[in-house]
Amino acid sequence: MSAVSVDRLRPGDHACLTFSDPDERLDLLAGFIGAGLARGERVVCYSEAIGARDLRRHGLDGAEAVVHRERLWDPQAGPDAKAMVAGLADELGRAGDAGLRITADMCWAMRPRAGAEQLLAFENEVGVLFATGRLTAICEYDRESFDPVTLGYAARVHPRTVAATVYHEDARLRICRQHVPPGVRVSGELDAAAGAEALADALAEAVRLDPDVHVNLNRVTDLAPGAAACLIQVANALPLGRHMVVTCPAPIGRLLAGVPSLKVLSREL
Repeated sequence: MSAVSVDRLRPGDHACLTFSDPDERLDLLAGFIGAGLARGERVVCYSEAIGARDLRRHGLDGAEAVVHRERLWDPQAGPDAKAMVAGLADELGRAGDAGLRITADMCWAMRPRAGAEQLLAFENEVGVLFATGRLTAICEYDRESFDPVTLGYAARVHPRTVAATVYHEDARLRICRQHVPPGVRVSGELDAAAGAEALADALAEAVRLDPDVHVNLNRVTDLAPGAAACLIQVANALPLGRHMVVTCPAPIGRLLAGVPSLKVLSREL
């Protein structure tokens, strides 16, 4: 099963997200949640790691409308698959015709009182709720917490797998699509040799898709002059009224300062 971009999920989809980068996880979930809010769906986020403050800080409009619950399960009784599915059925009933969109951190399966059998039972039994077409969900699996066998099972039982759109990835550099705000996210060493062509492709797609071009360089450790020139060239070519917005460490921000159509939001290291 091939992975899809989060913006291609449709009502009734049951998707799996395996992650190792918390920032990428937050961005994908923000895109998923934002799509649900735009559709008028009831949105519930089951997570101890991501709250309304994280979504607001990430730039998600309407984050206050998201219902946050720390867990799917009753802390007094411990994780139980049948009880968790029943709880989701209740949430689906509360959502009514508008539909329900949930994100669920599956880390509960690593707790001593849970066990793999409850995870297997949950993923098997929750499928009946998607038959209505009113439930859309992403189940989140941390690759640092789950073993390869469990991750493989999770990928098999979910009809969809969600992943970022990646333009370039190697040991030193990663360039991928950012969903909130829409644009491009880069991490690692952005030098002319390794990433110039991929960066140009990513920026071209952002120019085509997005009103303003947001470029997240917060995790870039080195920006070569050629890569900086690529950013400036794209910013200068934007039509009147459109801008490039770059978030980055202060030293990189100083390299990009002074371009009229490029707004720099820098932070001190």
